Amino acid sequence: MKRLVIIRHAKTEQQGYENDYARELLPRGVDDAHQIAASLREKGIVPNKMISSPATRAITTAQIFAEELGYPALKIKELRELYFNFTTQDFVELIRSTRNDVETLFIVGHNPFMHFVAQNLSTNYDGHMPTCSTVVLDFDIDKWKAVEARQGTLFMHLYPKQNRR
Repeated sequence: MKRLVIIRHAKTEQQGYENDYARELLPRGVDDAHQIAASLREKGIVPNKMISSPATRAITTAQIFAEELGYPALKIKELRELYFNFTTQDFVELIRSTRNDVETLFIVGHNPFMHFVAQNLSTNYDGHMPTCSTVVLDFDIDKWKAVEARQGTLFMHLYPKQNRR
């Protein structure tokens, strides 16, 4: 089995669209990222590999997840194409290029794309994807090269409002 964890970046400042790439997380976004990552840790879901968009809000989210999950932040692969330049096929090819010794792959990016790929890779995910949403998909395969659209099974979907009162 291979596990793919698709993460939308955490809550970010709403102004600054003229420099969208550099928008930073809000304090709430930082807290949300720590909370979701801690929930994954408690469930034993930790990355063997992390890939992130290098946009400030995405890479900061990835770094928080790495810190919480004991993954070396310097090993996060930054992939510029995840910043609004990927097609679903590009995303599938990225997954397929993953080494087979990686059991759990984390990818951090942006909406609407992350929501779109979560739906298209899953047989049973049809949720919404607010900031810091984390969709965990399981694939009943031995090699990442075998990943196909609509083949993953939703294991869990975490998002910050689940834990707010």
